[in-house]
Amino acid sequence: MEHIQVKRPTLLLDEVKCRQNIAMMREKALRSGVTFRPHFKTHQSVEIGRWFRGQGIDRITVSSVIMAEYFAADGWKDITIAFPVNLPEIDAIDRLAGRVRLNLLVESPEVIGSLSRGLRHPAGVFIKIDTGYGRTGVRFDEFARIGSLLDAVSQSPNLEPMGFLTHSGHTYQAESADEIRRIHRESVERLKQLMSRFQEKFTTLIISAGDTPSCSVVEDLGGVDEIRPGNFVFYDGMQTALGSCTDDRIAVAMACPVVALNPERQELVIYGGAVHFSKERLHDSRSGVVYGWGVACKSGGWGDRIDGMYLAGLSQEHGIIRLPRRLVDQYRVGDTVLILPVHSCLTASCMKEYMTLSGRTLSKLR
Repeated sequence: MEHIQVKRPTLLLDEVKCRQNIAMMREKALRSGVTFRPHFKTHQSVEIGRWFRGQGIDRITVSSVIMAEYFAADGWKDITIAFPVNLPEIDAIDRLAGRVRLNLLVESPEVIGSLSRGLRHPAGVFIKIDTGYGRTGVRFDEFARIGSLLDAVSQSPNLEPMGFLTHSGHTYQAESADEIRRIHRESVERLKQLMSRFQEKFTTLIISAGDTPSCSVVEDLGGVDEIRPGNFVFYDGMQTALGSCTDDRIAVAMACPVVALNPERQELVIYGGAVHFSKERLHDSRSGVVYGWGVACKSGGWGDRIDGMYLAGLSQEHGIIRLPRRLVDQYRVGDTVLILPVHSCLTASCMKEYMTLSGRTLSKLR
């Protein structure tokens, strides 16, 4: 792979790094004494899912009913849909609950009532808790509201109260690893306070948490019962910026053909735009807006970032690469450039498949 050439935008996957990332997170979960229920929304691939299964993992998280059906068809039997229940899909949810042990996410009595009336098969129910992110969920200190939700679930013949589930997504706005640790501690403390209010009445409740920044930088995750990180399987430039990982753990890179040269502007135009990368971006103090970073091709994959080479602009199919003047003459139309994505979850979701460094194609949910 020293001279990678592709015909169109291609998402390269370093299988060795990916498997190492899975093994490292599994080992951390074992050391911490917590259940490992990885989120599969990042890779969305049956074959990559089997790499988890090969390491003894038998419970997963997904973000949609369609994704749950996709993995259930490959034999996964214990699935949490970590997204608020979408009532128009209740018939599909019921069919799925008849095939697997299914956990759902709720935050309102209306949804609980609809599930109670509409499901013929049993399902577990987590109460979605907002510990500070502010996206969705019941605030951690709304004890009366949470208690009424637990009562409603427990009174339904087909619903089982599972516990409290949170996603501390505000770690993605942290400015340091120490701030990620602080957010994690605060979230765990709030969930423990909540648990103390209800664990006597509901003795089997668990705390389910999981964001990749926290699960990566916090050494002991034992304050919760279950972790659900997802992005760690690939990592990306955003996680590097947060301090969750180093570049050598990023397991995916986009390979894009060069289609035009603008040497006077120190720019390359690539076949690779928003429909391939997504428009997720970071702000760099030196470069401004960045959608990805150029990396060097090397035998067996890719190497370090190329200083001063970055993806500076995206339209639907076009990407604009800026690079130092000293490098402009090294590229020709038809060459392939490799780019580390800002957010691998969205980039992977945009792409239809992966190509491993050995040239093997892996399919994914489309």
